[in-house]
Amino acid sequence: MIALAFLSFAALVGLALGSPIANATSLVARQVYTGDATYYAPGLGACGETDGPNDFIAAASYILFDSYPGAGPNPNLNPICGRSITANANGNTVSVRITDRCAGCQGEGDLDFSPAAFQQLAPLSVGRIHGMTWSFN
Repeated sequence: MIALAFLSFAALVGLALGSPIANATSLVARQVYTGDATYYAPGLGACGETDGPNDFIAAASYILFDSYPGAGPNPNLNPICGRSITANANGNTVSVRITDRCAGCQGEGDLDFSPAAFQQLAPLSVGRIHGMTWSFN
């Protein structure tokens, strides 16, 4: 009887606080990330979408992609896929969607942009931007 009452209480607390995944996603969504910005030649990405150099997309660091709340073994179903973000660097801003996973990104806040998106932040000749900030929209 006591165990049943405790389970009912735990269920009510869970409902009041929301699911752990929803709460974790909310915390991730409010965070401001800092990292390096690079660019790459997009194609078929980890989210199962094919993009090109003129699409406004980015690949999230494997660290963030793999640990994003709700991520599982199928990257196509990762809840980060399709999320919109806004990045800032050098006084410039760009909004993109996450459609890929960056295996070469070393920091959680690193992003690998399509060439068109990167050019909104700096010329391609720069190659890498240190200290870019970004957050989910």
